[in-house]
Amino acid sequence: NKEQRGYITPQEFNLLANQAQMDIFEQYFYDLNQFMRMPGNDTQHADMVDILEEKISVFEVTADLPLTPNPNGVAGNLNALPRFYRLSSVRSGNIIMESVSRKDFRMFPNSPLAAPTATRPIYMIDTINNTLQVAGDNTLTTADIDFIQSPNLVNWTYVVVGGKALFNGTADDRQDFDLHPSEETELVLKILTLAG
Repeated sequence: NKEQRGYITPQEFNLLANQAQMDIFEQYFYDLNQFMRMPGNDTQHADMVDILEEKISVFEVTADLPLTPNPNGVAGNLNALPRFYRLSSVRSGNIIMESVSRKDFRMFPNSPLAAPTATRPIYMIDTINNTLQVAGDNTLTTADIDFIQSPNLVNWTYVVVGGKALFNGTADDRQDFDLHPSEETELVLKILTLAG
């Protein structure tokens, strides 16, 4: 390594590691979509849908989202949820809210048959403001949110000794990968590919 070929700084490693981890994490959802189109099998340990759902389940979280009144009903800021990635479901007590498109969210209140009510509220995600808009029950102050978190940012900590960065596994802010252990080989290959 005297010519510094192949050497990357700890900061560069952390950036590459986070990119590789997110690439693998996002691929779970595309793969799940593809495998759900094919017939599964009865083998518990070999069904790809079950395997992918197991890998994703580590990131599933339930939280209360505070809601505040707005002109369309009530809304909650999704940025308040830690590492929010994808929404799974929204509930108010035992009532599961129906997800609708932005167009339907504007049109349903004007329809006598489809208008949202307290027993059949609807919601949409406003991706511009990253908010959850709820219509049908303007008295709600919170909603139970099931969502998927993104993985923690990898932070392999280090100390500088003699001008060289050495791994420090005892640092308080050290964060390892959150992915399933079966992803180790893929993770190493992705990091090496990204490093060039």
